[in-house]
Amino acid sequence: MKKVLILGAGLVSRPMVRYLLEHDGIEVTVASRTLSKAEALIKGNPKGRAFPWTVDNDGALDMLVQWADVVVSLLPYTYHLKVAKACLKHRKHLVTTSYVKPEMAALDEEVKSKDLIFLNEIGLDPGIDHMSAMKIIDDIKARGGRVTSFRSYCGALPAPEAADNPLKYKFGWSPRGVAMAGRNSARYMEDGKIIEVPGEELFKHHWPLEIEGVGEMEYYPNRDSIPYMKLYNIGDAKTMFRGTIRYPGWSSLWAIISAMGYLNEDERAGGKTYREFTADLIGCSASDVEKVIMDKYSATEKEIEKLKWVGLLSDEKIDRAKISPLDLLVDLLWSKMQYRRGERDMDILLHRIEAEFPGGKKEKHSSLLVDFGIYGQETSIAQTVSLPAAIGVKMILDGKITARGVMIPVLKEIYEPALEELESLGITFKEKVE
Repeated sequence: MKKVLILGAGLVSRPMVRYLLEHDGIEVTVASRTLSKAEALIKGNPKGRAFPWTVDNDGALDMLVQWADVVVSLLPYTYHLKVAKACLKHRKHLVTTSYVKPEMAALDEEVKSKDLIFLNEIGLDPGIDHMSAMKIIDDIKARGGRVTSFRSYCGALPAPEAADNPLKYKFGWSPRGVAMAGRNSARYMEDGKIIEVPGEELFKHHWPLEIEGVGEMEYYPNRDSIPYMKLYNIGDAKTMFRGTIRYPGWSSLWAIISAMGYLNEDERAGGKTYREFTADLIGCSASDVEKVIMDKYSATEKEIEKLKWVGLLSDEKIDRAKISPLDLLVDLLWSKMQYRRGERDMDILLHRIEAEFPGGKKEKHSSLLVDFGIYGQETSIAQTVSLPAAIGVKMILDGKITARGVMIPVLKEIYEPALEELESLGITFKEKVE
């Protein structure tokens, strides 16, 4: 029996556990702070077991890692390094769906020296985006072409029928993570020019985007796009852009929320109304809040109504003595923007890639994934994040990956079979070439 240890039993874990347990010869242990969550994932399967574990229990982590052949960390990214070091100690392979941080990348030589695979960024974004992009890029190169422009957009959203609140958004992953991502700076290349976007101006840079079968959306820059020129080996490209998709109106509202200071983590005095807290934050009297927001941040009446709906202008009292603006915002959003039973979410991933070939021929490639959750069964974000990782685990167990070290799924030996397996599971792209 091959043994897989999954650390974490959060929102995206279930499809991975189900996928691995459906295959013969694989045992799965799910370790979680909340034992009942791990037990719910195992569902009494004789090849599975649930284990109560907290990240500060180093002894139990050692024991669990030592038992496994492959370890999957679905923990917050801040704990991946701790898990990675335990995997190195016991010579075990590691899989995560998170971005490779410098501390993880620094382990590459040691991972190679121990003949190990530390496969990261194998979820949706990052993950399926890498694999589907490399499929197109490698095909272009195999035919003698070169990529001149690369644009990629991704978003995890409520399906149109479930986008029924003023912000047209619901949380399929950490609401705090969504809010904190709004502080990220961004960098991209447009026609050979590097564009730098400071975090405080992120949401001022947004544009419309038509998605076939869905309608008009909008997008804004997603972190630093430039390193992907090297990762994708397209250093000749004149345009390199990665963006986040949202329903229209999201960026203009979050530009106001950010400018007001609601993404700040410094604690302030609570015990007052939400309106008073907002007034203190932007430096005005409680009675003048709406006027100041409209004058100072160029908010429209529609955006004021959205802020009211969120609760930031409410006369309800804050029941905490101290709270940061970010945590206050997150608490309000989480209370109003959860998926209701039976609602579907939707993932969108779109690549637009331009290429030139010898003799002057040019091509425009479009690759679109629109994936929906299954009513009452599974979310799309859970499927598209954890199934690629589960496939990666299975490939490692089966000896299908020959490369070693800290890696992401841009290698043909990884992305080709992984995309084929995802297609067999219903996660498919619509591709066009002009």
